[in-house]
Amino acid sequence: MRSSLLPWILIALSASACATKSAATVSHEGLPGAASPRPPPAPVAEKPAESDEDAGRSSLAFGPIYYELDSTTLRPESRETLDQLAEALRQRPGARVTISGHTCELGTTEYNLMLGQRRAAMAKDYLVKLGVGPGSVSVVSYGEESPAVLGSGEEVWSRNRRSEFNVSVAQARMDVR
Repeated sequence: MRSSLLPWILIALSASACATKSAATVSHEGLPGAASPRPPPAPVAEKPAESDEDAGRSSLAFGPIYYELDSTTLRPESRETLDQLAEALRQRPGARVTISGHTCELGTTEYNLMLGQRRAAMAKDYLVKLGVGPGSVSVVSYGEESPAVLGSGEEVWSRNRRSEFNVSVAQARMDVR
């Protein structure tokens, strides 16, 4: 009987460790008069290929989208960014995007990897609902391992709770004779 309880005990300890870390953080987001750091959606920019090896390819630049603590819910400004990305991808049939999910340092490494994966998958699902082919979108999670900003405190942590987009576009080569 003890061996059958061990997995449940480990799950409970893991969940309580994450809850303990999160509970120690006081968030004022959503309270009247509290300012929440929410950067505006980044504009779309087409970047040219940087080397001969990249000839025939270019990429589109989209800023990251941000999430609340322990959440995968897309904010309205995140939906705007994803709407723009979906439009750009639909206009470029050869385009591919990799969505990377990131978290702040709160929570266990395992939990944060799963949360980053869920965040990236949520963004992918939204793009697919907008008509982007599921084969054009891949997801990866870095959890807390690739912070955008170093430090601690809610302002830093909120900048690390994000999904980023790496878009590449295959372009037709033209023979010039």
